[in-house]
Amino acid sequence: MKIVSWNVNGIRAIVKKDFFETIKELNADILCFQETKAQDNEVEKALSQLKGYNHYYNSAEKKGYSGTVILSKIQPVSFANDMAITKHDAEGRLQCAEYESFYLVNVYVPNSGQHLDRLDYRKQWDLDFLEYVKQLESTKPVIICGDFNVAHNAIDLKNDKSNYNKTAGYTQVEIDGMDNFLNAGFLDAFRYFYPKEIAYTFWSYRFNSRAKNAGWRIDYFIVSNSLITKIKSVDINSQYFGSDHCPISLEINL
Repeated sequence: MKIVSWNVNGIRAIVKKDFFETIKELNADILCFQETKAQDNEVEKALSQLKGYNHYYNSAEKKGYSGTVILSKIQPVSFANDMAITKHDAEGRLQCAEYESFYLVNVYVPNSGQHLDRLDYRKQWDLDFLEYVKQLESTKPVIICGDFNVAHNAIDLKNDKSNYNKTAGYTQVEIDGMDNFLNAGFLDAFRYFYPKEIAYTFWSYRFNSRAKNAGWRIDYFIVSNSLITKIKSVDINSQYFGSDHCPISLEINL
């Protein structure tokens, strides 16, 4: 089974580029998108040519903001949007597909804001989200994928010292949030297999960042410890363009 996760930074914009050719090349069984920036009907229209998948959308109440999508060739046993926590459930950030032997959670974790004005909210989100996935894990293993909006360690961003505790995505609060996941029995799949590899998944559109490879690794597959021996490969597919993020992929025997 191959799962692909991609922050598309606007589904209506990316489909006008080489998106469908990229999706064909990636050849995924399950596709998880974040930051669709569109309502359900707009997402449905944009993705209408992707046949052979079951389509699931979760759009924000605010138009043109956030939003997640799961496309799955395999029919899930069950499916749900959101955490059932009112203060978190208006932004279309979370989807959960249940399969026979695991749960798949597609997530677009809130950004803490340019001036860190949402950092307190982000801290609470991280705590509530961890509790949510631990409840799932009490039934069967969990694969979480998406944009976690945090570079976990210094190796995960180009300019660590100048960004530490100053820039959203690399504050100690956010780092602690990821630590909590890893201390609770989850593994960062890419870092497990490539502990010293420098690889990024996001590059700002400013300052010619992608050409300079001045990026951040903020997109992850976070998996239950029990699944790690079943993972065949985990890749950062930086050869693909169309967004300020690149797709990431996981192949697993289940």
